[in-house]
Amino acid sequence: MAFELPKLPYELNALEPHISKQTLEFHYGKHHQAYVTNLNNLVPGTKFENATLETIVKEADGGIFNNGAQVWNHTFYFMQFSNHGAKTPQGKLAAAINAKYGSFDAFKEEFTKAGATLFGAGWAWLSKDVQGNLVITQESNAGNPLRSGLTPVMTCDVWEHAYYLDTQNKRPDYLKNFWEILDWNKIGERF
Repeated sequence: MAFELPKLPYELNALEPHISKQTLEFHYGKHHQAYVTNLNNLVPGTKFENATLETIVKEADGGIFNNGAQVWNHTFYFMQFSNHGAKTPQGKLAAAINAKYGSFDAFKEEFTKAGATLFGAGWAWLSKDVQGNLVITQESNAGNPLRSGLTPVMTCDVWEHAYYLDTQNKRPDYLKNFWEILDWNKIGERF
């Protein structure tokens, strides 16, 4: 099975000024595409040749895991954005956030802290456990909560390639911009 770079549901300039067209050209068009290309070059002749990305994330290691997880992670990341989406959680997700964190603002603070304090490169995740409880985790490099039996709901890419062209080394500025382009309707569907 050949993996493909998914088409974005918005134009490359749609997230400006929060994420620039130039960043998307590199982050989506080059980095994400490179993970897809690398994965397609690595899986032939392995037990993952016809596997789904989710299976690769859960079971692979080494280069197949790193590239497969980065394809999955980046696809999940890019598909949660919109320039006109719901700006706050609704329904069951809003209730779960309020129950766990006390308020949406308290949740945002805790999630932002997870993204800001992750050393090096990786991902901040909002997931749910098998009981449906929300949990915020930090994953280094290509890490993904699927490997821990969690169901991802939302993620923030804190590799420098996600923000360096727009905010240079100022990860907190990127994290502030991140909240402005989330589409909580899309995120709510994942919950």
